[in-house]
Amino acid sequence: MAETATRTTRHSPLAHAADRFAAATRTSGGDLRLAELPFLAQLDVRLDPKGPAADAVGMALGLPLPLEPDTAVRARDAVRDLAVLWLGPDEWLVVGRPGTQQDLETRIRAAIGDEAAAVTDVSAQRTTLLVAGPRAGDLLAHGCSLDLHPRAFGPGRCAQTTLARAQVVLVGRERGFWVLVRSSFADYVADWLLDAATEYL
Repeated sequence: MAETATRTTRHSPLAHAADRFAAATRTSGGDLRLAELPFLAQLDVRLDPKGPAADAVGMALGLPLPLEPDTAVRARDAVRDLAVLWLGPDEWLVVGRPGTQQDLETRIRAAIGDEAAAVTDVSAQRTTLLVAGPRAGDLLAHGCSLDLHPRAFGPGRCAQTTLARAQVVLVGRERGFWVLVRSSFADYVADWLLDAATEYL
């Protein structure tokens, strides 16, 4: 009897919303871009920021761990598209291209060596929404109490905050924002964004 392998297709939490995001983006006339960035690698790293492991992890990633609260660093080139977000005095979120989580975890663990630290793959915990365009800050301001003006929250800034009462990690990007949201709240946040965006469509 021949064996048949069952192949499961992986679906992102918001795959069903792709057409709605695309329609809103088209209708906005360039003012907004909404999209899901599914399956980004995400690793939560906890260690002593003053210990040798912090420098070693920075060297392994090619990016220093940011030490200033609510900041992020990013490297983007032909090989890497990597960001490290400050989440707390001894906690960072490393975000990379889809499918790179195992490589990142291996490199981070090797750099840490015998130092006291924790590395947790949380890639499946959240999905990422891109909110970009000239009206991106205005849209998010409907449900977020942070000052999202580019002078206050531009590239290199991040924060754990709430958006329409949902816990998110908000990251300032060159032309907009990443909204990292738990998969269980992704539908709610997507619906809220699309509803709030009607003002600009």
